[in-house]
Amino acid sequence: MRGCSTMLPAFATLAMFPLAAHAQSLKVVEVNAPAINCVFAPSCTITVSDTSGNLLLPTLTPGTAWLQSRTFTGQAGTPGAGTTGYEYRLSMTQTSATAECVTGLTLNFGPSKQLPYKDNALADVYVVTAGGLGTIGIKSAERFGDVIVFEFKAALCADGPPDIKRTTFFFGLAAAAAPMHVNATVSVIGTPPIYAVDARVPTHPVAADPPGGL
Repeated sequence: MRGCSTMLPAFATLAMFPLAAHAQSLKVVEVNAPAINCVFAPSCTITVSDTSGNLLLPTLTPGTAWLQSRTFTGQAGTPGAGTTGYEYRLSMTQTSATAECVTGLTLNFGPSKQLPYKDNALADVYVVTAGGLGTIGIKSAERFGDVIVFEFKAALCADGPPDIKRTTFFFGLAAAAAPMHVNATVSVIGTPPIYAVDARVPTHPVAADPPGGL
């Protein structure tokens, strides 16, 4: 498990990335599992690789909150052939304290590819709202150059004992490139408003972190 705990104001985080002049709203659709697997595998069964990055909020025990990055290969004969699928889930299911509430995730993702995730219509992002873990969906996804900003439909908060419901749904995209690790950021209600967390994204040129890291 990889993790990073350094923080930045939101505007400073975005300033590190090459942004387009205007935000591009991405099309987000809600899907079911395991049906979504059929976009990537003729058998509708996929083999996944998971990594996680610790979300080190000050009042939480390390290892109880994390960002899960999941990847898998699109197989021949499917709409996703030649791509890698990328899924993410932000979890606080193991927390047993009170901490800042998380409202979104920012990824330096690079180029992505639209696929027919639902009703044979192309979309940018899918959210697995049935057949899998999670209770919180994606309200919006906006692209600024290589950077994608995901806003959650509700805040994800640590409050009380561990709870399996305290997690986002899996949400995903597809890209042509194989994975690499980057520092992603989560937005929180509190001070500081941003925390860094390890994530996997498609391989693409990324500017080096400033001295001392994020």
